[in-house]
Amino acid sequence: MKKIYRIAYGIFVLAVIVIASLFIVTLFPIPGNFQVKIVQSGSMEPAIKTGGVVIVKPVKNYSVGDVVTFGKDTKIDVPTTHRIINSRVAEGSFLFTTKGDANEDKDTKEIREQEIIGKVFFSVPFAGYVLAVAKKPLGFAVLIIVPSLIILFDEGKKVLVEIKKIKQKKENETPQ
Repeated sequence: MKKIYRIAYGIFVLAVIVIASLFIVTLFPIPGNFQVKIVQSGSMEPAIKTGGVVIVKPVKNYSVGDVVTFGKDTKIDVPTTHRIINSRVAEGSFLFTTKGDANEDKDTKEIREQEIIGKVFFSVPFAGYVLAVAKKPLGFAVLIIVPSLIILFDEGKKVLVEIKKIKQKKENETPQ
């Protein structure tokens, strides 16, 4: 039973660390580095699920078959994640035709290489829902602060138990 508790506790701690890390990365996007984006539509299903998280990073060259995230990323505009299905050079610049795997038609507008935020390296299904909740004050408290306090409290208890054991051992060893 104790072994199951340790495994569950380890998974819990790992989950808190992963969620907190993803949250921090989304708060401080560093150009040229990995970025975390939440997928808000089903245009790439079944490869990338709605509510999933994609990890993207700019690369030097994009090619047909790559899944890329592109477009404006503001509070109003949401970037798109689609697969490159064709590329061409026009006026010394690469232009890409993209399409969502679940869409029947290609995207109407070609995208320039400069519009690409990055290539998708991997996705985590449904993690976007958790991350979206964590970005709200109540969600942050419930998903990050409360579990962190539980972990700190539990570890603090373990430290106190060890301190008591050491004191007890010293008291037993001292001659009277």
